[in-house]
Amino acid sequence: MSKTLQVGDKAPAFALQDQDGNVVDVASIIGKKALVLYFYPKDFTSGCTMEAREFRDMHEQFQSNGAEVIGVSADDVKTHKEFAVEHELPFKLLADTENKVRDIYGAWGLAHTAGRITFLIDRQGIIRMVFSSQLQPKKHIEEGLRILKEIK
Repeated sequence: MSKTLQVGDKAPAFALQDQDGNVVDVASIIGKKALVLYFYPKDFTSGCTMEAREFRDMHEQFQSNGAEVIGVSADDVKTHKEFAVEHELPFKLLADTENKVRDIYGAWGLAHTAGRITFLIDRQGIIRMVFSSQLQPKKHIEEGLRILKEIK
């Protein structure tokens, strides 16, 4: 298990399939936009649904402040698609079915459970915020937007 990446670290690039089966390479986003990369435990659970809906409701604010929002969990492409459709999510959900990217970022909770951790990555690929809270899913969105506005 990797140590959680910290503010000031270079964000590792990776590529995973999204809910439509398309490969998304985050290296193609960095340099053009900031990236709000949020790791969450599981589609259709109460906290994760609340968090995804809040990101959905604030999505335009993230975009108008120059950021792309991407969610990552170990759910597969099919489950992500169902979750995105049911909750009308306008952003990509990436399928990290083997938790390789979660491990690279160190996005784990207690006892090696899937953590709820949000990373704000600036246009240069530097991590500017790491927010970890299993129990405050909406706080991830508030903090991400606050820091994004500061670095804009």
